[in-house]
Amino acid sequence: MTSAVVFTWLQALRVYTHPRVLGMLSLGFSAGLPLLLIMGTLSFWLREAGIDRTTIGHLSWIGLAYSFKWLWSPLVDRLPLPLLTRWLGRRRAWLLLSQIVIACALIGMAVSDPAVDLPVLVLFALAVAFASATQDIALDAYRIEAVAVELQGAMAATYQAGYRVAMILASAGVLWLAATADTAVDVYDHAPWRFAYLVMAGSMVVGIVTTLIIREPDVPYSRTISENERIARQVLESRCFPARIEALLVWLYVALIAPFRDFIVRHGRQALLILGLIAIYRISDVVMGVMSNPFYVDMGYSKEEVAAISKVYGVIMTILGAAIGGVLTVKMGIMRTLFLGAVLSAATNLLFVWLAGRGHDVNGLIFTISADNLSAGIASSAFIAYLSGLTNAAYSATQYALFSSVMLLLPKFIAGFSGQFVDAFGYENFFIATALLGMPVLVLVWLAGRAKFEATKN
Repeated sequence: MTSAVVFTWLQALRVYTHPRVLGMLSLGFSAGLPLLLIMGTLSFWLREAGIDRTTIGHLSWIGLAYSFKWLWSPLVDRLPLPLLTRWLGRRRAWLLLSQIVIACALIGMAVSDPAVDLPVLVLFALAVAFASATQDIALDAYRIEAVAVELQGAMAATYQAGYRVAMILASAGVLWLAATADTAVDVYDHAPWRFAYLVMAGSMVVGIVTTLIIREPDVPYSRTISENERIARQVLESRCFPARIEALLVWLYVALIAPFRDFIVRHGRQALLILGLIAIYRISDVVMGVMSNPFYVDMGYSKEEVAAISKVYGVIMTILGAAIGGVLTVKMGIMRTLFLGAVLSAATNLLFVWLAGRGHDVNGLIFTISADNLSAGIASSAFIAYLSGLTNAAYSATQYALFSSVMLLLPKFIAGFSGQFVDAFGYENFFIATALLGMPVLVLVWLAGRAKFEATKN
């Protein structure tokens, strides 16, 4: 009996040997590299260059490109790129274009000195943001179409592993490179930052090479798209539009309206339940995360301790959690793993209540970070697999972009009030409140799982 159980778990672990699952490691690296280079790491560079804090705060809005990527996701889903689409296919074509633009824009950022010409650097940073968000759209579509639903947890796990490694390189790695190349003492010098960002631009070759190597998903032209085109043409026939105008309107309907209509038609009354679950699943982690760094400072942890434990060791634990989540989705199913992840995410927030009562305790921080990041990794893998299963292959880029945007809107909005809550009620009550925010998530996961089971049974 025991050997049979071990064999079953070994079979589940073999999911990570699938070529496309392994390929997501490099593609995840390519996706994770740009984010901090236009956010946290850039703010460090700007401050060292003498840019005032108000301006730095306003420039954080560059990251809003990721929240509104659903606006141009239909173009990525439907618009062929001259030459590239014929050569590589629609997903790889958009991946390659966005990766090349990211690399070029990072070179532009590298050679732009914010102390001399800040607007030029901001323009290149905006180009990085929009190209990176576009890469995310194409990459999510590729991931969904490349393998079956059962492998989506593993795809998500390797994606997260590559993504997190890239974030370490784009944060601690850039600071280390800039510090190593800096020969000036207590004086700002553009040269070290130019060197560090040029290295980051060169690192995009990992994603570019992977895109050229991988195979385009074998997803035939969908019957759903053909049917929607037929319906649109029937409606427009009586309007007597010129042929070119009619063709454009049909394309716009299929690209912009049909993906959202498809989701509502397929899920019917459950559509609101699903969107509600998507909107709040990560709420406890996102709201708590905003106050984690101020909490570390107020508890007396040094920058070195936070960097080593939270930013490096914590990332490793997240990667491990994501890997475990990938196996659990194969072994237990997506909905059960989703429920487990929600329970762990809420429960581990209570460890911060315990930590707040201990003050400066390095061992306590290690334990808390271990549990919190491990649970976050499990929850993320299950959630990405769940979102992937909701999409229609005909509209995977558009629908997943919508889901990933909905996922952060409410949590980010509520998180904006987290500082006021801590000032009024203290850290302990704040962490308890974030754990309680996770309770409605459990109810929605249960309801969504029940609805899915009934739909399967019928």
